[in-house]
Amino acid sequence: MDYNSPRVAIVILNWNGLRYLEEFLPSVVAHSVGCEIIVADNASTDGSVAFLEARFPQVRRILLSENFGFCEGYNLALRQVEATYYVLLNSDVAVPQGWLQPVIGLMDADAGIAVCQPKILSQQHPDFFEYAGAGGGLLDYLGYPYCRGRLFETLEEDRGQYNDVQEIFWATGACMVVRAEVFRSLGGLEPAFFAHMEEIDFCWRAKNAGYKVMYSGQSSVLHVGGGTLHKSNPRKTYLNFRNGLALLYKNIPSKELLSTLLLRVLLDWVAALRMVMAGQKEDARAVLDAHVDLLRNRNYWHSQRKAQRQKGNFPEMTGVYRGSIVWQYFVRQKRTVREL
Repeated sequence: MDYNSPRVAIVILNWNGLRYLEEFLPSVVAHSVGCEIIVADNASTDGSVAFLEARFPQVRRILLSENFGFCEGYNLALRQVEATYYVLLNSDVAVPQGWLQPVIGLMDADAGIAVCQPKILSQQHPDFFEYAGAGGGLLDYLGYPYCRGRLFETLEEDRGQYNDVQEIFWATGACMVVRAEVFRSLGGLEPAFFAHMEEIDFCWRAKNAGYKVMYSGQSSVLHVGGGTLHKSNPRKTYLNFRNGLALLYKNIPSKELLSTLLLRVLLDWVAALRMVMAGQKEDARAVLDAHVDLLRNRNYWHSQRKAQRQKGNFPEMTGVYRGSIVWQYFVRQKRTVREL
């Protein structure tokens, strides 16, 4: 497939990720011929920019004045990029030859597709799916995210079971191809999220606007994961719990809002209690901080909710499991999506 720049712009957001640029940028440059490759730097202090200037002068650099986080960093960078498709690509992703053709071809064939992701495999264990995205993102009826190929901490081995093309609920921000005009019309990523779950929020808004979110298992990339914040970091716990509730408050239809939020808050406190019992007191405190922050900024989230157009019955949307993955995983001991 012939990529006529600037049809496809691959944008890597970087913050002190020199080690990942050194390891993974060469594969992106080698295997993305015809695409514009851009590194948007969130005011790194580790020599990332000097490395790019010296080793990859052909890679365009967008220098941001401070660390705006994943969401606003991408928003600010993409305002400076003209293309038909934006590829939001993490710096810790290795790509093979031909990685983009199936995804772009799928989106070219259907203007109703706003977002698409490839298969996400683990860079450390390439025979297994990677946590962030795996075989395409889904939600349960309480808004808990999971993936084909990943339920909570359980990752499936890739045996070709998700080599299909499938409509999903959300695509991973680790490698997310977005139709640029849709990104702009929806106002980009939610800046208040800073990082984590912003891609779910964006995909939900795209679905409410009548677009589809797709997965193409005919393409795959390798992702390290946890490059900026390790999963055990209390800051990540805080962002995940705060953004999880904000995600629901922003997007879920009114008739389902109260009952869903009450159940989620209750389950959050159960999770916090489990953290205390496991000696993870800082993580448990992060759950409390997340709830306090949401209440403190309720006026902002209410304004964001009013700006959205919630569409239809949430449990009946494509990519939503009408049961509880918490119940299925922790009580019934289900470990794969196909067991649900």
